[in-house]
Amino acid sequence: MPATNRQMRLKSRPVGLPSTENFDLVDAPMPAADAGGVLRRTIYLSLDPYMRGRMSDAASYATPVALGDVMCGHTVSQVVESRRPGFRAGDFVTGYDGWQQYAVSNGNDLRVLDPKSAPISTAISVLGMPGMTAYVGLLDIGQPQPGETVVVSAASGAVGSIVGQLAKIKDCRAVGIAGSPDKCRYAVDDLGFDACVNYKTDDLVPALRTACPNGVDIYFENVGGAVFAAVLQVLNRGARIPLCGLISEYNATTDPSGPTLRPLLVKRAMIRGFIVSDHNDRAQAFLRECTPLVRDGRLRYREDIVEGLERAPAALVGLFEGRNFGKMLVRVSPDPTRT
Repeated sequence: MPATNRQMRLKSRPVGLPSTENFDLVDAPMPAADAGGVLRRTIYLSLDPYMRGRMSDAASYATPVALGDVMCGHTVSQVVESRRPGFRAGDFVTGYDGWQQYAVSNGNDLRVLDPKSAPISTAISVLGMPGMTAYVGLLDIGQPQPGETVVVSAASGAVGSIVGQLAKIKDCRAVGIAGSPDKCRYAVDDLGFDACVNYKTDDLVPALRTACPNGVDIYFENVGGAVFAAVLQVLNRGARIPLCGLISEYNATTDPSGPTLRPLLVKRAMIRGFIVSDHNDRAQAFLRECTPLVRDGRLRYREDIVEGLERAPAALVGLFEGRNFGKMLVRVSPDPTRT
């Protein structure tokens, strides 16, 4: 075990798009497992759009990361030393250890993983926060019915890709919106979407009308902006909009003008914002339903993994620029379950 703990700390708050200059890589003292403590080594770190909000000190639903603190993030780790019942050295766990090589806590924030059930990286991808976000947003808020049409933006991403597949499992028509021909082909050919619209090259409203001949019953919103404005034009009466994210606005330096909300009124549509951490009571139902789907190959996923904690800042910037393809992860240290 090394003598120091490498950490990536928030150095400054970004204006607009984050940069690598907003972070500081430091060697801190190695934490120790005191009485009741669990020390673990980080294997995988999840990079997610919500992190942009944590880098800002603007009012939000969660407390921002303080300057000089370790950047936040969900992790998969292996227990190095445990002084708490229920955890043993060698166990694989998921938690919220942030951008660092080692972490210690009392274990209340940890969930033990079974590597035989699914690859451990899935605990922060398809079977973690992104998958549960898709599950809660689509099933609890969207409430899909067989034969309905579900549209999801950022369709090749960690959340959107699961939304479309769950829609198909629930006997709906699934239509994605993505930003490249490769991502659209992936949604249709690999994930089983019925159609996918390229928002960068297609005339959005006509393309959506073609892809959704019976209109849109559920729009799972991850992007906002022009994409949101276009989908509003093809909503059905009584449509539901789970509002998960607005990634097009996260790095804006001026207030967006925004589309008119009149179509929501005319179509008697329901739009509801949600934060997945408010729905932890659904975690067990999500895992019971989706773990077998992943194991059987009915719920497919793609992970975009970069090597080394030092590459996390550049990878996060790439996430906001759309350079990732699938769930963005950082492999902080070797995964002993993968040979």
